[in-house]
Amino acid sequence: MAQDPNNYWEQLERLEKLIRASELKAGIVFSFHSLILGLFADRIERFREVFVDNTVLLILLVCWLTLVAISIFYCFRCFKPQIELSYNKNVFFFRDAVNKFGDTDQYTTELIKVCGSEKELYKLLAEQIHTESKIINLKFKNVRKSILFFALSFLFIILTTLYWILFA
Repeated sequence: MAQDPNNYWEQLERLEKLIRASELKAGIVFSFHSLILGLFADRIERFREVFVDNTVLLILLVCWLTLVAISIFYCFRCFKPQIELSYNKNVFFFRDAVNKFGDTDQYTTELIKVCGSEKELYKLLAEQIHTESKIINLKFKNVRKSILFFALSFLFIILTTLYWILFA
């Protein structure tokens, strides 16, 4: 039974969409943090005395800023996941295509050779799918953590506001 390489290419396209989706989510979380931090920074003079004079509010502020920093850290990790994989050189890995096959003619020769062998073609496409799947898994783990810490930071904004209204 002959395999259809289009199935591999379609899977790679689906994975690329998932990569973009994870980065979009991280970008949205980062944008919200930027907006909230910007609003806070613009009004820091108004709040300075309140936070300096009230230890509980100061502790809540430090907790909030810590949660924001952790969330932003995971946003950045989504954009640049650190993943170490060891494969033989692969004509479908962009870094290998540029660095491991010499000049354009050598790369083209190798690509034609790979595409001429179904077994080699499917093996290298499967490696690409495996690599992208690991990257996506790591990206979404980082996005989930970023969203969790964003939610917690938002909870601290609410707690700080409630404490300020009720006790300050």
